[in-house]
Amino acid sequence: MTAPPTLPKSRQQLILSVLMLCSLLIWLENTVLSTTLETLADPVHGLGASPGQLQWATGAYTLAFATLMFTAGALGDRFGHRTVFSSGLVIFAGSSLWAAYASDAGQLITARAAMGVGSALITPAMMAILMWTFTGPARAAAIGIFSTSAGVGMAAGPVLAGFLLEHFWWGSVFLINVPVAALALVGLAVLVPNFRSPTLRPLDPVGMLLSISGLVALSYGLIRAGQVAAWSRTDVWAPIVVGLVLLTVFVLVELRVKAPSFDPRLFAQRTFGGGNVALGLLLFGVAAITFYSAFYLQGALGFSPMKAGLANIPTAVGALAGAPLASRLVRRLPLRLVTVPAFTVAALTMGGYGFLGLQTPLVWIEILLLIQGLSIGMVIGPVTAALISDLPLDQAGAGSAVTNTVRQTGSVIGIAVGGTIMSITYRREIEPSLEGAPGPMQDQARVSAEQARHVATAVHRPSLAQAADNAFIHAMHVGAGWIAVVALLGAVVLLIALPAAGKKKDPIPEPDYEEARSSV
Repeated sequence: MTAPPTLPKSRQQLILSVLMLCSLLIWLENTVLSTTLETLADPVHGLGASPGQLQWATGAYTLAFATLMFTAGALGDRFGHRTVFSSGLVIFAGSSLWAAYASDAGQLITARAAMGVGSALITPAMMAILMWTFTGPARAAAIGIFSTSAGVGMAAGPVLAGFLLEHFWWGSVFLINVPVAALALVGLAVLVPNFRSPTLRPLDPVGMLLSISGLVALSYGLIRAGQVAAWSRTDVWAPIVVGLVLLTVFVLVELRVKAPSFDPRLFAQRTFGGGNVALGLLLFGVAAITFYSAFYLQGALGFSPMKAGLANIPTAVGALAGAPLASRLVRRLPLRLVTVPAFTVAALTMGGYGFLGLQTPLVWIEILLLIQGLSIGMVIGPVTAALISDLPLDQAGAGSAVTNTVRQTGSVIGIAVGGTIMSITYRREIEPSLEGAPGPMQDQARVSAEQARHVATAVHRPSLAQAADNAFIHAMHVGAGWIAVVALLGAVVLLIALPAAGKKKDPIPEPDYEEARSSV
């Protein structure tokens, strides 16, 4: 294969800046909603959304993101990654505008799903363009710099959302995406070549349909369980069973395809397969505990959106510090020795939410969030880089699709399961405090702690608000214990998957860039 023609360093740096801007946009979207959940649950200042609707508002985005990711990678190989990237930005900006002016929870959920479609088109193209633009040691450095956008997004998202919620209406947190996407579109058109793989992958509509149907059915059943608090109902267990069957069929179908868009064969590699499963379990915990944290800070503790956003900064600071710290450590120590202990600490910090209460000093919450962000940052960046670096460049799109799909699937299931545990436990805990209350008041208070506080204020019954706070704290404690167990399982999987000591590998051959690079 011929040596790749190298773009001027100044242009490479500008391309990296555009990619980081887009990555920041995605991470902002992932974090601003968590600060907005409490407002959306408010019947007066928001949409009066129930916990189930908020799970869908969060999960619909992640669900579309997860199930369309591998198809987006194949589209990039076929039509060019810049073309797919630009299409994703247009969809993301348009659906953000729709979400900003949604008049009810149903519209918001649909708009969020459309935003997930845009993100799914953007994300694989970002990594593919990064790997085509940089080669050799410059690629590793670029990936390291690129990964910092996650920490910046985690830091800026909650604070930006808090500022917007205090000065504007809740839709402004989505409207801010539009000018950023427009700026990114200009950068793509001016700077980025329309890279495409010399080996085309099929679009795989059957696989896409099976994966979407399976995850939607599974998520519906899990979320429905929290709404009705009875796993024995047909509308709970039947969708879960159907979802699992469809996902099993999806894997079997992909195994029979010679060049699948989502390649389950990659899981046969111990490091790649086990590492992705571990990351999926970690993201399960991160999504679930973030869902809890939003209601804990603004609901139970009564923080304003701005104060809650500022309170989350230690998580972002920790993540920003954790990624480069782990990168330095893995140069001297085996990856397993660095990331498995960090993974374990991350799991324990999730369990640490079981010790938080209504009177917990803010300093202890901040210390917990700092350690959590630091440990998560020390795992995601180095493990992701190791998994992708293990693959030949012509499999980078498929590998990136698999990695991102597993991570987003973990987030979808984490939100569904975590929210369902919280809803069921809260409803059981609040029940004794509702004896003697009028029927409509009982029905509203059972929906969520937010609804209970609202009705308590309306009827001047502060004891009900206090009971709702106590019930939520108990539900958070129970959920945090289960989340920590799942995350600890991920640490065990990572321990098994990663080699005990780093092994030097032969250089990965590069594809023919002259053939693959299209005209700018």
